[in-house]
Amino acid sequence: MRADSIEGIGVRLRRYRPADASAVLAACNDPLTRRFLPALPRPYTEADAHWWVTEGAAAASPSGGNYALADPVTDELIGSIGLLYAQENVGSIGYWIAPQARGRGVATAATRALTEFAFTAGYARIELRTELENAASQRVALGAGYTWEGVGRAAGAGPGGRHDLIVWARVAGDPPGPTPRRLPDLPGGELTDGVVRLMPMRAADAPEVGLLTSAPPAPAELTRYCAHADAEWLADRELRLTIRDAATGAFAGKAGLTVQHPDTAQAEIDYHLTPDRRGHGYASRAVKLLCGWAFTRTVLERLVAGVPTPDLAAQRVLERSGFVREGQERRTGGRADVYRYALLRPGS
Repeated sequence: MRADSIEGIGVRLRRYRPADASAVLAACNDPLTRRFLPALPRPYTEADAHWWVTEGAAAASPSGGNYALADPVTDELIGSIGLLYAQENVGSIGYWIAPQARGRGVATAATRALTEFAFTAGYARIELRTELENAASQRVALGAGYTWEGVGRAAGAGPGGRHDLIVWARVAGDPPGPTPRRLPDLPGGELTDGVVRLMPMRAADAPEVGLLTSAPPAPAELTRYCAHADAEWLADRELRLTIRDAATGAFAGKAGLTVQHPDTAQAEIDYHLTPDRRGHGYASRAVKLLCGWAFTRTVLERLVAGVPTPDLAAQRVLERSGFVREGQERRTGGRADVYRYALLRPGS
Protein backbone atom coordinates (compact mmCIF):
# COMPACT_ATOMS: atom_id res chain seq x y z
CA MET A 1 0.00 0.00 0.00
CA ARG A 2 1.73 3.13 -1.20
CA ALA A 3 0.74 6.39 -2.82
CA ASP A 4 2.92 9.07 -4.34
CA SER A 5 1.19 11.71 -2.22
CA ILE A 6 -1.70 12.11 0.22
CA GLU A 7 -3.24 15.50 0.93
CA GLY A 8 -4.14 16.56 4.46
CA ILE A 9 -5.37 19.84 5.88
CA GLY A 10 -2.32 22.11 5.80
CA VAL A 11 0.10 19.27 5.06
CA ARG A 12 1.12 17.01 2.20
CA LEU A 13 2.36 13.44 2.61
CA ARG A 14 4.81 12.64 -0.20
CA ARG A 15 7.76 10.44 -1.07
CA TYR A 16 11.16 11.38 0.32
CA ARG A 17 13.66 13.13 -1.95
CA PRO A 18 17.46 13.39 -1.67
CA ALA A 19 17.07 17.14 -1.05
CA ASP A 20 15.20 16.32 2.20
CA ALA A 21 18.35 14.97 3.85
CA SER A 22 19.46 18.23 5.51
CA ALA A 23 16.01 18.82 7.04
CA VAL A 24 15.86 15.21 8.29
CA LEU A 25 19.33 15.59 9.82
CA ALA A 26 18.35 18.74 11.72
CA ALA A 27 15.04 17.35 12.98
CA CYS A 28 16.48 14.01 14.10
CA ASN A 29 19.12 15.78 16.17
CA ASP A 30 16.50 17.93 17.91
CA PRO A 31 16.44 17.08 21.66
CA LEU A 32 12.66 16.58 21.80
CA THR A 33 12.67 14.30 18.74
CA ARG A 34 15.48 12.23 20.25
CA ARG A 35 13.76 12.06 23.62
CA PHE A 36 10.65 10.38 22.27
CA LEU A 37 12.31 8.37 19.49
CA PRO A 38 15.01 6.51 21.42
CA ALA A 39 15.67 4.09 18.52
CA LEU A 40 17.23 6.83 16.38
CA PRO A 41 21.00 6.44 15.82
CA ARG A 42 23.04 8.44 18.33
CA PRO A 43 24.50 10.62 16.99
CA TYR A 44 22.30 10.98 13.91
CA THR A 45 24.71 11.71 11.08
CA GLU A 46 24.56 13.04 7.53
CA ALA A 47 25.05 9.46 6.34
CA ASP A 48 22.02 8.33 8.38
CA ALA A 49 19.86 11.08 6.88
CA HIS A 50 21.04 10.36 3.33
CA TRP A 51 20.37 6.62 3.74
CA TRP A 52 16.88 7.29 5.11
CA VAL A 53 15.71 9.56 2.28
CA THR A 54 17.23 7.43 -0.49
CA GLU A 55 16.76 3.87 0.78
CA GLY A 56 15.60 3.50 4.38
CA ALA A 57 12.14 5.04 4.16
CA ALA A 58 11.11 2.66 1.39
CA ALA A 59 12.81 -0.41 2.85
CA ALA A 60 11.54 0.08 6.40
CA SER A 61 7.88 -0.31 5.47
CA PRO A 62 7.40 -2.39 2.33
CA SER A 63 3.80 -3.27 3.27
CA GLY A 64 2.80 0.14 4.58
CA GLY A 65 4.40 3.45 3.78
CA ASN A 66 6.82 6.08 5.09
CA TYR A 67 6.14 9.62 3.96
CA ALA A 68 7.81 12.97 4.24
CA LEU A 69 5.48 15.64 5.60
CA ALA A 70 5.75 18.75 3.49
CA ASP A 71 4.34 22.24 3.63
CA PRO A 72 1.82 22.24 0.74
CA VAL A 73 2.90 25.74 -0.32
CA THR A 74 6.71 25.59 -0.08
CA ASP A 75 7.18 21.79 -0.25
CA GLU A 76 9.63 22.18 2.67
CA LEU A 77 9.99 19.04 4.76
CA ILE A 78 8.39 19.62 8.16
CA GLY A 79 8.07 16.09 9.52
CA SER A 80 7.74 12.41 8.87
CA ILE A 81 5.00 9.80 9.24
CA GLY A 82 4.88 6.07 8.65
CA LEU A 83 2.39 3.24 8.59
CA LEU A 84 3.71 -0.22 9.44
CA TYR A 85 1.75 -3.36 8.65
CA ALA A 86 1.46 -5.47 11.79
CA GLN A 87 -0.90 -8.40 11.14
CA GLU A 88 -4.37 -9.29 9.91
CA ASN A 89 -4.93 -5.84 8.31
CA VAL A 90 -3.77 -4.09 11.49
CA GLY A 91 -1.34 -1.20 11.11
CA SER A 92 0.67 1.07 13.41
CA ILE A 93 1.33 4.77 12.83
CA GLY A 94 4.35 6.75 14.02
CA TYR A 95 5.55 10.29 13.27
CA TRP A 96 7.84 13.15 14.20
CA ILE A 97 7.46 16.87 13.54
CA ALA A 98 10.31 19.32 12.93
CA PRO A 99 10.64 22.00 15.65
CA GLN A 100 9.58 24.89 13.41
CA ALA A 101 6.28 23.17 12.52
CA ARG A 102 5.14 22.11 15.99
CA GLY A 103 1.96 23.53 17.46
CA ARG A 104 0.31 23.99 14.04
CA GLY A 105 -1.78 20.80 13.98
CA VAL A 106 0.50 19.18 11.40
CA ALA A 107 0.79 15.83 13.20
CA THR A 108 -2.97 15.59 13.76
CA ALA A 109 -3.78 16.44 10.13
CA ALA A 110 -1.19 13.98 8.82
CA THR A 111 -2.30 11.19 11.14
CA ARG A 112 -5.92 11.69 10.19
CA ALA A 113 -5.09 11.72 6.46
CA LEU A 114 -2.91 8.60 6.59
CA THR A 115 -5.45 6.77 8.77
CA GLU A 116 -8.28 7.48 6.34
CA PHE A 117 -6.09 6.40 3.42
CA ALA A 118 -5.23 3.17 5.23
CA PHE A 119 -8.90 2.33 5.79
CA THR A 120 -9.68 2.86 2.12
CA ALA A 121 -6.79 0.50 1.32
CA GLY A 122 -8.32 -2.28 3.40
CA TYR A 123 -6.90 -1.86 6.89
CA ALA A 124 -9.38 -2.71 9.66
CA ARG A 125 -7.52 -1.28 12.65
CA ILE A 126 -4.76 1.28 13.14
CA GLU A 127 -2.81 1.61 16.38
CA LEU A 128 -0.82 4.55 17.70
CA ARG A 129 1.47 4.25 20.73
CA THR A 130 2.66 7.20 22.79
CA GLU A 131 5.05 7.78 25.65
CA LEU A 132 3.32 8.47 28.97
CA GLU A 133 5.13 11.82 29.23
CA ASN A 134 4.43 12.89 25.64
CA ALA A 135 1.18 14.79 26.13
CA ALA A 136 1.49 16.48 22.73
CA SER A 137 1.42 13.11 20.96
CA GLN A 138 -1.49 11.96 23.11
CA ARG A 139 -3.41 15.03 21.96
CA VAL A 140 -2.60 14.11 18.35
CA ALA A 141 -4.18 10.70 18.91
CA LEU A 142 -7.33 12.26 20.33
CA GLY A 143 -7.46 14.88 17.59
CA ALA A 144 -7.26 12.19 14.92
CA GLY A 145 -10.14 10.19 16.39
CA TYR A 146 -8.18 7.53 18.26
CA THR A 147 -9.47 5.94 21.46
CA TRP A 148 -7.41 5.27 24.58
CA GLU A 149 -7.29 1.52 25.12
CA GLY A 150 -4.81 1.11 27.95
CA VAL A 151 -1.13 1.01 28.84
CA GLY A 152 1.05 -1.59 27.18
CA ARG A 153 3.54 -2.80 29.74
CA ALA A 154 7.15 -2.85 28.48
CA ALA A 155 5.81 -2.04 25.00
CA GLY A 156 8.64 0.36 24.21
CA ALA A 157 12.41 -0.03 24.14
CA GLY A 158 15.20 2.49 24.52
CA PRO A 159 18.71 3.00 25.85
CA GLY A 160 17.43 2.66 29.43
CA GLY A 161 15.60 -0.60 28.79
CA ARG A 162 11.95 -1.37 28.16
CA HIS A 163 9.18 0.97 29.29
CA ASP A 164 5.39 1.30 29.13
CA LEU A 165 3.51 2.96 26.26
CA ILE A 166 -0.09 4.12 25.93
CA VAL A 167 -2.03 2.23 23.26
CA TRP A 168 -4.53 4.17 21.13
CA ALA A 169 -6.56 2.77 18.24
CA ARG A 170 -9.07 3.54 15.50
CA VAL A 171 -11.08 0.94 13.67
CA ALA A 172 -12.76 1.29 10.30
CA GLY A 173 -16.02 3.16 10.73
CA ASP A 174 -14.86 5.28 13.68
CA PRO A 175 -15.41 9.04 13.21
CA PRO A 176 -12.33 11.03 12.14
CA GLY A 177 -12.08 12.97 15.40
CA PRO A 178 -11.52 14.70 17.58
CA THR A 179 -12.41 12.05 20.16
CA PRO A 180 -14.79 13.47 22.81
CA ARG A 181 -13.27 13.91 26.26
CA ARG A 182 -15.06 13.42 29.55
CA LEU A 183 -12.50 15.60 31.32
CA PRO A 184 -11.77 18.56 29.01
CA ASP A 185 -9.02 21.15 29.47
CA LEU A 186 -9.49 23.93 31.98
CA PRO A 187 -10.81 27.15 30.40
CA GLY A 188 -7.78 29.34 29.84
CA GLY A 189 -5.58 26.60 31.30
CA GLU A 190 -6.47 27.23 34.96
CA LEU A 191 -9.23 27.81 37.50
CA THR A 192 -9.09 30.85 39.75
CA ASP A 193 -11.28 33.00 41.95
CA GLY A 194 -8.66 35.70 42.36
CA VAL A 195 -7.36 34.27 45.63
CA VAL A 196 -6.37 30.71 44.72
CA ARG A 197 -5.37 29.25 41.39
CA LEU A 198 -5.70 25.61 40.29
CA MET A 199 -3.21 24.64 37.59
CA PRO A 200 -2.35 21.36 35.81
CA MET A 201 0.39 19.44 37.59
CA ARG A 202 3.79 19.25 35.86
CA ALA A 203 6.97 17.22 36.39
CA ALA A 204 8.66 20.32 37.84
CA ASP A 205 6.08 20.37 40.66
CA ALA A 206 7.44 17.14 42.17
CA PRO A 207 9.61 18.72 44.92
CA GLU A 208 6.69 20.87 46.14
CA VAL A 209 4.16 18.03 45.94
CA GLY A 210 6.55 15.97 48.05
CA LEU A 211 6.12 18.48 50.88
CA LEU A 212 2.50 17.38 51.40
CA THR A 213 3.36 14.18 53.23
CA SER A 214 5.69 13.39 56.09
CA ALA A 215 6.95 10.32 54.23
CA PRO A 216 7.10 11.28 50.53
CA PRO A 217 7.68 8.62 47.89
CA ALA A 218 11.10 8.13 46.33
CA PRO A 219 12.07 11.11 44.11
CA ALA A 220 11.80 9.09 40.89
CA GLU A 221 8.33 7.85 41.81
CA LEU A 222 7.19 11.35 42.77
CA THR A 223 8.50 12.77 39.50
CA ARG A 224 6.64 10.10 37.51
CA TYR A 225 3.44 10.87 39.42
CA CYS A 226 3.65 14.54 38.42
CA ALA A 227 5.01 13.95 34.90
CA HIS A 228 2.20 11.50 34.08
CA ALA A 229 -0.56 13.88 35.18
CA ASP A 230 -1.40 14.83 31.58
CA ALA A 231 -1.57 11.16 30.55
CA GLU A 232 -4.10 10.41 33.29
CA TRP A 233 -6.13 13.50 32.37
CA LEU A 234 -6.16 12.81 28.62
CA ALA A 235 -7.23 9.23 29.37
CA ASP A 236 -10.26 10.65 31.23
CA ARG A 237 -9.16 8.89 34.40
CA GLU A 238 -7.80 11.45 36.84
CA LEU A 239 -7.27 15.18 37.28
CA ARG A 240 -4.10 16.27 39.15
CA LEU A 241 -3.82 19.98 39.93
CA THR A 242 -1.62 22.19 42.05
CA ILE A 243 -3.17 24.83 44.32
CA ARG A 244 -1.32 28.15 44.26
CA ASP A 245 -1.70 31.62 45.67
CA ALA A 246 -3.23 33.65 42.85
CA ALA A 247 -1.21 36.77 43.68
CA THR A 248 2.25 35.29 44.28
CA GLY A 249 2.10 31.89 42.57
CA ALA A 250 3.36 30.26 45.77
CA PHE A 251 2.59 26.56 46.11
CA ALA A 252 -0.24 25.86 48.56
CA GLY A 253 -1.15 22.23 47.89
CA LYS A 254 -2.76 19.89 45.39
CA ALA A 255 -6.30 18.95 44.40
CA GLY A 256 -7.89 16.59 41.96
CA LEU A 257 -10.58 14.12 41.12
CA THR A 258 -10.58 10.49 40.09
CA VAL A 259 -13.27 9.06 37.83
CA GLN A 260 -14.45 5.93 39.61
CA HIS A 261 -16.05 4.35 36.55
CA PRO A 262 -16.95 6.02 33.23
CA ASP A 263 -20.48 4.59 33.26
CA THR A 264 -21.33 5.99 36.70
CA ALA A 265 -20.62 9.68 35.93
CA GLN A 266 -19.13 9.79 39.43
CA ALA A 267 -15.73 10.98 40.60
CA GLU A 268 -13.99 11.29 43.94
CA ILE A 269 -12.34 14.58 44.84
CA ASP A 270 -9.34 15.06 47.10
CA TYR A 271 -7.16 17.93 48.26
CA HIS A 272 -4.12 18.49 50.47
CA LEU A 273 -2.65 21.77 51.70
CA THR A 274 0.77 22.69 53.01
CA PRO A 275 0.66 23.36 56.79
CA ASP A 276 1.19 27.12 56.40
CA ARG A 277 -1.89 27.45 54.14
CA ARG A 278 -4.36 25.66 56.37
CA GLY A 279 -7.03 27.65 58.14
CA HIS A 280 -7.06 30.47 55.57
CA GLY A 281 -9.92 29.30 53.35
CA TYR A 282 -7.74 27.91 50.58
CA ALA A 283 -9.27 24.43 50.80
CA SER A 284 -12.86 25.65 50.55
CA ARG A 285 -12.00 27.87 47.59
CA ALA A 286 -10.17 25.06 45.79
CA VAL A 287 -13.02 22.58 46.35
CA LYS A 288 -15.64 25.06 45.11
CA LEU A 289 -13.61 25.84 41.99
CA LEU A 290 -13.11 22.16 41.23
CA CYS A 291 -16.77 21.27 41.78
CA GLY A 292 -17.93 24.21 39.69
CA TRP A 293 -15.73 23.13 36.79
CA ALA A 294 -16.85 19.49 37.08
CA PHE A 295 -20.55 20.34 36.96
CA THR A 296 -20.34 22.95 34.18
CA ARG A 297 -17.67 21.50 31.90
CA THR A 298 -17.91 17.71 32.26
CA VAL A 299 -20.52 14.96 32.17
CA LEU A 300 -20.02 14.17 35.84
CA GLU A 301 -23.24 14.04 37.85
CA ARG A 302 -22.00 13.17 41.33
CA LEU A 303 -18.86 13.97 43.32
CA VAL A 304 -17.88 12.04 46.43
CA ALA A 305 -15.22 12.42 49.10
CA GLY A 306 -14.01 10.57 52.17
CA VAL A 307 -12.79 12.27 55.35
CA PRO A 308 -11.38 10.62 58.51
CA THR A 309 -13.88 11.03 61.34
CA PRO A 310 -11.47 12.99 63.56
CA ASP A 311 -10.71 15.56 60.82
CA LEU A 312 -13.28 18.22 61.68
CA ALA A 313 -11.62 20.88 59.52
CA ALA A 314 -11.91 18.76 56.36
CA GLN A 315 -15.52 17.94 57.19
CA ARG A 316 -16.32 21.65 57.46
CA VAL A 317 -14.66 22.32 54.09
CA LEU A 318 -16.93 19.81 52.38
CA GLU A 319 -20.07 20.93 54.19
CA ARG A 320 -19.42 24.58 53.28
CA SER A 321 -19.12 23.46 49.66
CA GLY A 322 -22.54 21.81 49.75
CA PHE A 323 -21.50 18.18 50.31
CA VAL A 324 -23.87 16.00 52.34
CA ARG A 325 -22.67 13.26 54.67
CA GLU A 326 -24.07 9.94 53.50
CA GLY A 327 -22.59 7.46 55.92
CA GLN A 328 -19.59 6.13 57.75
CA GLU A 329 -17.03 3.67 56.43
CA ARG A 330 -15.49 1.54 59.12
CA ARG A 331 -11.78 0.78 58.99
CA THR A 332 -9.64 -1.92 60.58
CA GLY A 333 -6.04 -2.11 61.75
CA GLY A 334 -6.31 0.89 64.03
CA ARG A 335 -7.13 3.28 61.22
CA ALA A 336 -9.72 6.00 61.78
CA ASP A 337 -13.18 5.50 60.31
CA VAL A 338 -14.12 7.65 57.31
CA TYR A 339 -17.20 9.76 56.73
CA ARG A 340 -18.47 9.53 53.14
CA TYR A 341 -19.77 12.73 51.54
CA ALA A 342 -21.52 13.39 48.22
CA LEU A 343 -22.49 16.37 46.08
CA LEU A 344 -24.91 16.11 43.16
CA ARG A 345 -24.99 18.25 40.03
CA PRO A 346 -27.36 21.17 40.67
CA GLY A 347 -30.84 20.43 39.40
CA SER A 348 -30.34 16.68 39.26
